[in-house]
Amino acid sequence: MPIPQLIIRGHRVVLADSIAGASIHIHNGRITKITSYDDVTSNCEIVESGDASIVMPGLVDTHVHINEPGRTDWEGFATATRAAAAGGITTLVDMPLNSIPPTTTVEGLKAKVEAARGQCYVDVGFWGGIVPGNTPELAALLQAGVVGFKCFLIHSGVDEFPNVTEEDLRSAMPELARLGAALIVHAEVPGPINRAAVPACHLEAASEDENCSSAYKTFLESRPRAAENEAVGLMIKLAREFGGRIHIVHHSSADALPMVREARSTGVSITAETCPHYLTFAAEEISDGATEFKCCPPIRERENREQLWQALANGTIDMVVSDHSPCPPDMKLQESGDFLKAWGGISSLQLRLPATWTEAQQRGHSIEDLARWLCGAPAALVGLAGRKGALGVGGDADIVIWNPEQEFLVEPDVLHHRHKLTPYAGRTLAGVVEKTFLRGEKIYDAGKFTTEPRGLLLQV
Repeated sequence: MPIPQLIIRGHRVVLADSIAGASIHIHNGRITKITSYDDVTSNCEIVESGDASIVMPGLVDTHVHINEPGRTDWEGFATATRAAAAGGITTLVDMPLNSIPPTTTVEGLKAKVEAARGQCYVDVGFWGGIVPGNTPELAALLQAGVVGFKCFLIHSGVDEFPNVTEEDLRSAMPELARLGAALIVHAEVPGPINRAAVPACHLEAASEDENCSSAYKTFLESRPRAAENEAVGLMIKLAREFGGRIHIVHHSSADALPMVREARSTGVSITAETCPHYLTFAAEEISDGATEFKCCPPIRERENREQLWQALANGTIDMVVSDHSPCPPDMKLQESGDFLKAWGGISSLQLRLPATWTEAQQRGHSIEDLARWLCGAPAALVGLAGRKGALGVGGDADIVIWNPEQEFLVEPDVLHHRHKLTPYAGRTLAGVVEKTFLRGEKIYDAGKFTTEPRGLLLQV
């Protein structure tokens, strides 16, 4: 057994089956053994977490839009990964859009990798994309290192990443099943949205000075639950027909959850995620014109939010990821407050841990639940279980130390995203990240970054 180069120990360490006092022994970036709190050696550095803090696996966020190259003014690898490190995230996986070119070809992936090289403060993996006609590219993309593939069933918001139809999926899914690759799906279909295209307030006797498009109700009615429900039903049908692994991203409609449970019970390989904004906010509380809350699918009603929490509790929803989808503030059209024209996306990467924990503890959920939703399940989705997402011998020494009792006010100067506009601004959250370690090296400490970018570009 090699002599440890570093020991991180604490009285509240999140282990596989408990939270207990423990010492984590680290050599060459890996965990070599986990022993009792008092079992340490004197000839290496020892980091003490203190009595109040939690020692937990570094978070894994499998749904992040970094947007570089092509739209680096929206975000970028340097700023996104600094925000990740400050939020206790040690691994993230970048979405195949909104970069230019998108990650739908090997050449697109190469452009993404070159843009990321030398900029990343945490480890970064890449999703590939499925668009009409690119089925012949999928095997080569997987061989080149993407963790799986994403598609949209409705316009993605950017023209260079067109959505697929059922016919396109019938071409792609046999190839995905052959490759054993996961398909993650933006599950909204156009039909119900097209049918809801005329805002309800235009059909009523609205006053002349009323700006219908600034009403949150208008936007919510324009993206009805039926769009998600029908999309989930379609993916279950195709999964039964072709097999393979299906994952529903940023799920918001509670109405579709019984379908997911029933499909699993009959052997369909389907998982689902939701996001902190669906678990925190409620449609009834969003002011008209507050376009920083716009995302697709939308934040729905309070009763829907509570059903999402219940689905996390019973395992129907597997994980909580950020869906960090930033843009320059002027694209949010705050002056006009036009929900129908503003860019849809929530900026929240750094806040995923405290936002989820703040709401989770109010509903009686545990730190172990949090670690499963934010660390273990996302790592498993992208084939990193055993290496990331848990504190185990042989795994990467990716570790976050955080205080679950300490609160902070979300203000722009605490955020490291390129742009600071977020619906969490002014909100008090519980859970302060104190230190983040990437493969045993401290990368973040009490508000400061302690190294140059050391993140790896992952190929799994």
